[in-house]
Amino acid sequence: MPELAEVEYYRRVWDVGLGAKVTRVHLHGEKRIFRGTDLSLFKLLAGQKLVSSEAAGKQMLFRFSNDLWLGIHLGMTGKLSVAEPNRAPAKHDHLVLFQKLRALVFNDPRQFGRALIHQGKEAPSWWSEIGPAVTSRQFTAATMRQFLVRHGRLPIKGVLLLQKAFPGIGNWMADEILWRAQIAPKRAAKDLTEGEVSTLWKEVRFVARVALQKIGPDFGDPPKGWLFHERWSSKGVCPKHKSLLRRETVAGRTTTWCPKCQK
Repeated sequence: MPELAEVEYYRRVWDVGLGAKVTRVHLHGEKRIFRGTDLSLFKLLAGQKLVSSEAAGKQMLFRFSNDLWLGIHLGMTGKLSVAEPNRAPAKHDHLVLFQKLRALVFNDPRQFGRALIHQGKEAPSWWSEIGPAVTSRQFTAATMRQFLVRHGRLPIKGVLLLQKAFPGIGNWMADEILWRAQIAPKRAAKDLTEGEVSTLWKEVRFVARVALQKIGPDFGDPPKGWLFHERWSSKGVCPKHKSLLRRETVAGRTTTWCPKCQK
């Protein structure tokens, strides 16, 4: 499933169309990515201007003139891309928004994604009800601690995957967070100490921030797992603490360091 940074990446892909009008709309309306939506609203996008976009958790929202809101969830295989304006939609191009200079394409071979649409002055509930970003001020240590208590019987990794409190966190990010916090994934959330909860909150925010930073203003391929880690280094002991060093690879550069010196 896509995670926070992949979603932000694909949101920016469509930003090339900001300020331009949609000349026509192509969709495979019978496909399951449109389940539960009013297909007639998609046709209203023709003639409307793409005004803004934003990402939250694993979803994207594209706002158009005439109070139209388009929501995209990539699912497992969904991708957003930009093509030539005369492109003939391919088999899995389930939604294509044609503009004068380009075509904005939503392609999803396995159809686990979603395309939602809403018309109204206010953002739709499926967007406004997404929890605060883990990088925001609203995501406090106290709020996270309360959520862990409410789901205390679950393994901590399972809790991190609950989008209501950790929007955008997926499998590899949860692994990275727990590794950095030195917390076993199968431990029950209720068994964490106050110190571990505090460390966990810091690592959730750190991993999310670094993942987003790695996209940068000039992004290339979709980001995946820049923080790939290798547990403990088989060589090297901290001369001060006499403990094994940790080794991790960040954006292709490997560093070895002592976790006690970092505290």
